Amino acid sequence: MDPSREPYIVPEGYPFIAGAAFLTLFAAASGWQAAAWVLLIFTLAVAAFFRNPLRALPDDPKAIVSPADGRVLGIETLARDNLIQAPGRKVSIFMSPLNVHVNRIPASGTVRRKTYLPGRFYVASRPKASLENERTEMILETDDGLTLGVVQIAGRLARRIICYPEAGERRERGERYGLIRFGSRVELLVPDAVTLSVREGDRVRGGTTVLGHLP
Repeated sequence: MDPSREPYIVPEGYPFIAGAAFLTLFAAASGWQAAAWVLLIFTLAVAAFFRNPLRALPDDPKAIVSPADGRVLGIETLARDNLIQAPGRKVSIFMSPLNVHVNRIPASGTVRRKTYLPGRFYVASRPKASLENERTEMILETDDGLTLGVVQIAGRLARRIICYPEAGERRERGERYGLIRFGSRVELLVPDAVTLSVREGDRVRGGTTVLGHLP
């Protein structure tokens, strides 16, 4: 789908927003003014969580964009990763409840595999969350034949991972491909041939921030 034609609020948020709005109206109609104001603020917060702002892609076709909004927790060197089947690096991004939680495709290509793995719900910023938490792994083959791995990891509050693509589907860079509810972590795995351009502690924006470049 053309990003410019996507709704500003993702459809997955409609039931939550509608439920919060109903409670707000009920409180207001019942004369519970203080509760109605609190619920109104809560409704706006829920709507903000499911926002899907339009993002401008970088002009460089070789640029790999961030799959998520948040803070780079760390960059780990991998001798050989099971997803990309090669030496590489892993960029871990932590999304707080205040960040945009829409996830985006880092580079145009074809989905070769998607795997859901059940697990625990540790705080997503902790190192063991990367290996032990519930997650969805996706392998993406770029148009140049390079293999990238993208992993959505649930956190303590995030109990629902949404990942649309299926194996064999082509996806475009910057396209919305999923969502994790209420605080979580996304990891991008790249082979050594990719030149990274971010560091630990950097703030990134999904679909806009350049994490690295394809060879």
